[in-house]
Amino acid sequence: MIGVGLIGTGFMGKCHALAWNSVGTVFGDVPEIKLVHLGEANDELANKKGREFGFAKASGDWRAVVNDPEVDIVSVTSPNQFHPEMAIEALKAGKHVWCEKPMAPALVESRAMTDEARKSGKVAVLGYNYIQSPAFRHIRQLLDEKIIGDVNLVRIEMDEDFMADPEALFFWKHEAASGYGALDDFAVHPLSLVSKLFGRVSRVMCDMAKPYADRAVAGGGRRDVETYDIASVLMRLENGIAGTLLVNRSAWGRKGRIAIQIFGSKGSIVFDQERFNELQLYVTSDRPTEQGFRTILIAPQHKPYDRFIPAPGHGLGFNDLKTIECRELISRLEGKPAHIVDFDEGLEIERTVHAMARSFELSSWVEVR
Repeated sequence: MIGVGLIGTGFMGKCHALAWNSVGTVFGDVPEIKLVHLGEANDELANKKGREFGFAKASGDWRAVVNDPEVDIVSVTSPNQFHPEMAIEALKAGKHVWCEKPMAPALVESRAMTDEARKSGKVAVLGYNYIQSPAFRHIRQLLDEKIIGDVNLVRIEMDEDFMADPEALFFWKHEAASGYGALDDFAVHPLSLVSKLFGRVSRVMCDMAKPYADRAVAGGGRRDVETYDIASVLMRLENGIAGTLLVNRSAWGRKGRIAIQIFGSKGSIVFDQERFNELQLYVTSDRPTEQGFRTILIAPQHKPYDRFIPAPGHGLGFNDLKTIECRELISRLEGKPAHIVDFDEGLEIERTVHAMARSFELSSWVEVR
């Protein structure tokens, strides 16, 4: 049996609850999951969400979750600035940790989280669920098989429009305490894809921008925006591949878009998450009269799509990826190989983000250290 604790019940907290509730139904080969203890900012909210999510206990103090002897693993889904203390305290209490990305606003905090995970010997992983997409996994296979030859350029973008409205109110993601902005709130996701496909980034050149200098505050007045909604980055990967990364939280019309283009000596691969269940493949091995991008629809042959749906073309969604991630986490708990981003790999992503921020400050190329 796995006893689960959950801290936070917002968007990602609900995603974790859905994953813990569904992983057994979808995969069947997992231990019994017991939803033990939910923590929120106050008792009233905790009790309400505890009932909705199916937890046996609920508390208005997250430390009660961490210290509950029935809890084996803690899902940390609080705002970014609270991740370090919560994750470290959970590890010190002998719990495994499933923490949402990014690790922390400050690199020193991410290092402390990683050090504690190593010292504890517990499993500590991060919520990079986009790497679980069957489409992405198939891209990995195509690259391993050299279907498009040697890769020379990867171009990746992530755009959403939840901050595009200049009249939207100031909220916590506009505070410097939450991090740099799109760079660590967003860019970590495409960087997780780059990490799994190509390895580490060695050098970066970054520019950032604020489309709106200030925002209205609930109750009256205005407040300066302290984070950057836009970032543009040139990258050089350790294996010599060139790369570009573009992220924007203020892109009207874009809805959870992660678009990756991979160019090789014998073809190209294109994936756009707004078309979540398909990818595009171009190969020069086709006859010249038939050369062109072909559309590959994700189907039961693209594991683990088959665990959800027996027919091609019906499609998976965001929460399904979280369920797949939960299954991979359980594999790691069982000491088996797992397709997951642990704290060590997550720290490398954080180093890359902070190198990008330094590059912006210095207006120059910066080595990722």
